[in-house]
Amino acid sequence: MAGTPRVLRAMNDRAALDLLLEHGTLSRTRIGKLTGLSKPTASQLLARLEAAGLVLATGTSEGRPGPNAQLYALNPAAAHAAGLDVTPERIRAAVADITGRTVGTYEVPTPGKRADRPVVRQVTDALDGAVKAAGLTRDDIHRLVIGTPGAFDPNTGRLRYASHLPGWHSPTLLGELAAALPMPVEYENDVNLVAVAEQRLGAARDHEDFVLLWNQEGLGAALVLGGRLHRGWTGGAGEVGFLPVPGTPLVRQVTKAGSGGYQELAGSQTLPALAREAGVTDLPAGSHAEAAAALLASAARHPDDERHQRLLRAYATRLATGLASLVSVLDPELVVLSGTSLTCGGEPLRALVQAELAELAAARPRLVVGDVTEHPVLRGALESALATTRDEVFDTSR
Repeated sequence: MAGTPRVLRAMNDRAALDLLLEHGTLSRTRIGKLTGLSKPTASQLLARLEAAGLVLATGTSEGRPGPNAQLYALNPAAAHAAGLDVTPERIRAAVADITGRTVGTYEVPTPGKRADRPVVRQVTDALDGAVKAAGLTRDDIHRLVIGTPGAFDPNTGRLRYASHLPGWHSPTLLGELAAALPMPVEYENDVNLVAVAEQRLGAARDHEDFVLLWNQEGLGAALVLGGRLHRGWTGGAGEVGFLPVPGTPLVRQVTKAGSGGYQELAGSQTLPALAREAGVTDLPAGSHAEAAAALLASAARHPDDERHQRLLRAYATRLATGLASLVSVLDPELVVLSGTSLTCGGEPLRALVQAELAELAAARPRLVVGDVTEHPVLRGALESALATTRDEVFDTSR
């Protein structure tokens, strides 16, 4: 078949690049063994990738019998990708090289209900700050992924499920951003990006079917089915804060209310009242998410304090009430608890939710606490941008 040698070379190149991405540095001999290629073929492969600027000779191995072997690594400068994490209060931006290492970050505050700068200006300011911190220019960025609350409806291009994000609902916004930025731009729900981060780097690695429950400023979920994000027809899959649940009044016109039953039952804003009911009197200050995180962390640190344990039990029941509906429909292998209003409860909260869920649902998924706790939305945006970037840059058949 015409072109077969070229395709085989490209497949071998990609296998070697993926191995270097996983291991950091490898010798020619090691690459040959891992790929099943002969030494001459591995040498030709590495020479080809080095000439293309995709790998670098980084030194030699030492401390082993025999002659030192030349080591190779991915060229970090082969490509760069960027991610943005957008909230009503700020836009956080980061740039990563092809290896995944973050090389520049920047944050733009966006206080107040009325944005003092147009959204396009906010986005470009945040991106330019991170690019400058990385010592790069906009043209050096291969791809950008922007994470926001809610989701851009693929049928209309308008942001839905996020009425609290000022300035992001214009029907012309995506076109304006495309005109202002020189690189391809993708948009993704923020909780979906947390699931991407956990699947690539965290608690959901090697799992094809899982639900991620997020609880911080708002309560939401991400659904990964067959290894892929399930977004739904309008991008609203996982907007479980609107889910009707027992224990709260039925919320009607949820999009206007900006909330629903599950958010009212188990959102972070419920923790102070639950704490008072449990007898906890030392209530922390701060935002809903900050107060919830502090209360749960304190409860996890005081396993012998009955007041704190009452708080954890009450909150676990509320969380399990909504989760029961999700796992009954989806029957996932795994549920990842993420966001500070869940992770700060640690193993004590996880175990209580697991026990409650076992009584409320027939499905028996395993519950775990998320591993990616430092800027998880931003990390997911970078991982998403890097995945596509690597596919394009590593394709040596073109």
